[in-house]
Amino acid sequence: MFVELLFYGCSTILLAAALGVITSRNPVYSALCLVLAFITSATLWLLIEAEFLAIVLVLVYVGAVMVLFLFVVMMLDINVKEVKQGFKRYAWLGWVVSLIVIGQMIAVFYAKDFGIDATSGPVRNAAGYSNTRELGEVLYTQYVYPFELAAVLLLVAIVAAIALTMRRRPRLKPQDVAKQVAVRRGDRVRLVKDVGGEGGEDPR
Repeated sequence: MFVELLFYGCSTILLAAALGVITSRNPVYSALCLVLAFITSATLWLLIEAEFLAIVLVLVYVGAVMVLFLFVVMMLDINVKEVKQGFKRYAWLGWVVSLIVIGQMIAVFYAKDFGIDATSGPVRNAAGYSNTRELGEVLYTQYVYPFELAAVLLLVAIVAAIALTMRRRPRLKPQDVAKQVAVRRGDRVRLVKDVGGEGGEDPR
């Protein structure tokens, strides 16, 4: 009974956080809602005994990817007004994609040819069972090439994010290391002798 209550509670929070991601007007608030969605998703992973995936979801996505998202959102200086101007023009495309995704999810849930009974709960494993070991054996044997390809794509995404932040923008003061190293004291510091006020008298 407690597991069912925990499942429905986390599912409700997850749906609310997902709605907050797409409805929030502030990009930072959307990113924070996505963090909440990741944490509740990790709780659902724990309920089906997928501890490794839950820990990876928290450590990698919440601890690293979301931090990268926040840095990109804040450093790109996105003009929210310009983004909102094209929202109505492409809203129909978003609705079409959403309906297609929902239709696919319904088809997978009610399909009987996949050999998966979605109505039954997960099978409890033995105490000594390690899903981390099973996942590692499959990932580094059967899917090693897609795994390496995903790593390369993430590297390209990081380089692209850095390149976008280095573009020239108005009111941007880029750092010139060569000029900073070649600076002389006489160009930046001026020594003034205090003569004690006007007439050479001590103002005290």
